[in-house]
Amino acid sequence: MSTTIKPYLRLSGLEPLVIRPETNFVNVGERTNVTGSKKFARLVREGHYEEALSVARQQVENGAQILDVNMDDAMLDGVSAMTTYLNLLQSEPDIARIPIMIDSSKFEIIEAGLKCVQGRCIVNSISMKEGEEKFIEQAFICKAYGAAVIVMAFDEIGQADTKQRKVEICHRAYKILTEQVGYDPQDIIFDPNIFAIATGIEEHNNYAVDFIEATREIKQLMPLTKVSGGVSNVSFSFRGNDHVREAIHSVFLFHAIKAGMDMGIVNAGQLVVYDEIEPTLKQLCEDVILNRNNDNNEATEKLIVFAETVKAKGKVEVKDEAWRNEPVEKRLAHSLINGITDYIEADTEEARQKYPTPLEVIEGPLMDGMGIVGDLFGAGKMFLPQVVKSARVMKKSVAVLTPYIEAEKEERKQAHLAAGTTNSEAAGAAKILLATVKGDVHDIGKNIVGVVLGCNGYDIIDMGVMVPADKILETAQREKADIIGLSGLITPSLDEMVHIAKEMKRRGMTQPLLIGGATTSRIHTAVKIAPEYQEGVVHVLDASRSVTVAGSLLSKEQKTDFLQGVKEEYIKLKEGFDNKKVVKTYLPYSDALQNKVAVDWKNHTTQIPTFTGTKVFEAYDLNSLRPFIDWKPFFIAWEMHGNFPDILTDSVVGKEATKLYNDANALIDQLIAEKWLTAKGTIGFWEAGSVGDDVEVISPDGPVQLSFLRQQIKKAADQPNLSLADFIAPKTSGKKDFIGAFAVTLHGIEEHIKKFEANHDDYNKIMLQALADRFAEAFAEALHLQVRKEYWGYDKDEQLSNEDLIKEQYMGIRPAPGYPACPDHTEKYKLFDLLKATDTIGVQLTESLAMYPASSVCGWYFSNPKSQYFGVGKIQRDQLEDYAKRKHMPLAEAERWLSPVLE
Repeated sequence: MSTTIKPYLRLSGLEPLVIRPETNFVNVGERTNVTGSKKFARLVREGHYEEALSVARQQVENGAQILDVNMDDAMLDGVSAMTTYLNLLQSEPDIARIPIMIDSSKFEIIEAGLKCVQGRCIVNSISMKEGEEKFIEQAFICKAYGAAVIVMAFDEIGQADTKQRKVEICHRAYKILTEQVGYDPQDIIFDPNIFAIATGIEEHNNYAVDFIEATREIKQLMPLTKVSGGVSNVSFSFRGNDHVREAIHSVFLFHAIKAGMDMGIVNAGQLVVYDEIEPTLKQLCEDVILNRNNDNNEATEKLIVFAETVKAKGKVEVKDEAWRNEPVEKRLAHSLINGITDYIEADTEEARQKYPTPLEVIEGPLMDGMGIVGDLFGAGKMFLPQVVKSARVMKKSVAVLTPYIEAEKEERKQAHLAAGTTNSEAAGAAKILLATVKGDVHDIGKNIVGVVLGCNGYDIIDMGVMVPADKILETAQREKADIIGLSGLITPSLDEMVHIAKEMKRRGMTQPLLIGGATTSRIHTAVKIAPEYQEGVVHVLDASRSVTVAGSLLSKEQKTDFLQGVKEEYIKLKEGFDNKKVVKTYLPYSDALQNKVAVDWKNHTTQIPTFTGTKVFEAYDLNSLRPFIDWKPFFIAWEMHGNFPDILTDSVVGKEATKLYNDANALIDQLIAEKWLTAKGTIGFWEAGSVGDDVEVISPDGPVQLSFLRQQIKKAADQPNLSLADFIAPKTSGKKDFIGAFAVTLHGIEEHIKKFEANHDDYNKIMLQALADRFAEAFAEALHLQVRKEYWGYDKDEQLSNEDLIKEQYMGIRPAPGYPACPDHTEKYKLFDLLKATDTIGVQLTESLAMYPASSVCGWYFSNPKSQYFGVGKIQRDQLEDYAKRKHMPLAEAERWLSPVLE
């Protein structure tokens, strides 16, 4: 079967990353860079490469889509460091699943990195500064390894500073790369250099115009290439004056993005919505950036004078109510765009009296306003928290109109009954049914997708969590849903999604099926789900993509071509997966079992816990947990990527991130003061000894056998094949050892979720769910600290900051069943039995072994100094059979639970 693959930039680690036209800024994890992370640099310089993997793992877990690795340090052997680190990284499947960006100013380091990575990476960067011959030589090497390249606008003369030079160098590089080297255009990323403006030097005045116009021409000459740049450079003259810098960045990006700029690194200040910059400042920035009215640096001087006044008085927020004098349509649009609920009831009532029917208010000014919101979101000028606030305004307005709409429907119904005629109401908006699948209780992502789709005019049927397949499909058929969307967080949910796809085929259904959630991926959708249902299966990465996908599926003109394109892409992905070129070598399980972590058990002394058995915490103080909150995943839940607290001053999302952070803390103040949530937890310690990959636990109710898995991928000669059992003393060693466990949960959220739903307040509903999850993780962090210093006491002198805790710099680990180090969810049964968690703290396991309430965390405690987080990766049939035998579990059942890690 011949397939046509669209010319997108396609990257991969163990999983693919396709950068499409609708993709905005791709999140690159930058902390694995010795020039950008002091911790990473220290670990690498000291040779602690295994520990340095934790930096990469944290980047991946927190949402990085590409991992930048840089070893440019005068005190390092860069080639050796890059080789060692990338080889280790590639043997950790949970990290290696995303593409690598090999970053160096020295090509020998880049080439060393290219020899190590699997999948398809990016080289950052090559240029013609040493001439064409060297450029071509380096490009051929990059292409031979299948890498995409970033090309700096730099030639033998120097960096390009004018439009003509930028375009000439990029076009010259393009022709060389495409005609002589054989590069596909979509695999080329240009950085045409952004330089500072308003420096007072006449020659610098046109730098921004040169970049913008060069970008426009580059995209016209070479439309499939990408353009990037360091945006903060443009405002460097105003460093220290964030108010002016954020305006310059916003105005610059407004024009540069329109010209075709695809991505940008913005590290200083904040970014305001272009339309909200005060008119005087905006005009001055426009003049300077576009080099207008700037003879003798006139525009520059005016901006400098204005900047001094701003710097002197600082930023003063003045509430501008002038918009209240506008016609009601504009007032409704303003409220929707800015998320203002203060006047929405009164303005809606005014509009209802102005328009012939209440439905026309919805279909007219309200949908017009939401259309603007959708356009701004799609263009990257609004962010998810703003969109959710807009939805809150929309729902409150619709709630005002609903009684009148229903009354009119009833009048029409009675009139038709009296006349003996049929009452045929219009079909209305397209219906999209969303559900979290059976056994899974997580729905924050699904709720966000529902809000965003609702903002774009779709009728959302939200079925909630733990919804059985039959109920999902029967409801979809009864309600005549146009699209079905499935969500899930835990790995067993993937099997349930496959089952639903098969059932849709058996029932002869025709609705397209959307797949989303943290555990899902494009490759899993292509390989496991799409082949089971031929009417269209599409993986949706995040809320911002859902609108584009839904629009394509519901368009008569676009649907066929869109689904055909997705089908061809998924077929290609499946073929690539089935015939993957990267052949990994695995050890027989018996050999892997011999390659354990080397622990000197003879001289090892295990700290004895202060008690054995369990301890319950009935109502843990939420105020004491607040300092332990890791805010980065909170922002990721809102699709705002970046390190905390840096994200609060980020040029792109900083302003809205700060608003979100302030709103979150205000809600925390309220939920603590009013005792909305109750934190319950339990910990336990028991004597234990390892036997192979099992750990025998001595509990008051009798011995319990815990079963763990071992890495089987063949590693370097001095690298062990890890298993959690390695960190517990063997029974034959004669050493007494212990294992611990914990479970924590937050109760009380449902009542407040229902109140927010009744008040049409999705913003605070999603906020509360996200904060409950953060408090559960903070509770786990706080208890682990107490365990290390007090209850187990194996590191009583520990002195770590919250940032250090988030970076997992403590001694010991707390891995969770179902996660990379112990991927079998069924071990939760034993953990819950040991802790008696259901009886003592009221947390339950669903049939798919998710925990309920959803804001719950559990795991094991290991105290051994050599214990570390890792991913088991893929295992072979011999270990599967041995594992099933050790657990006394039918082989087919073990195969089902371990399917995500079976090779």
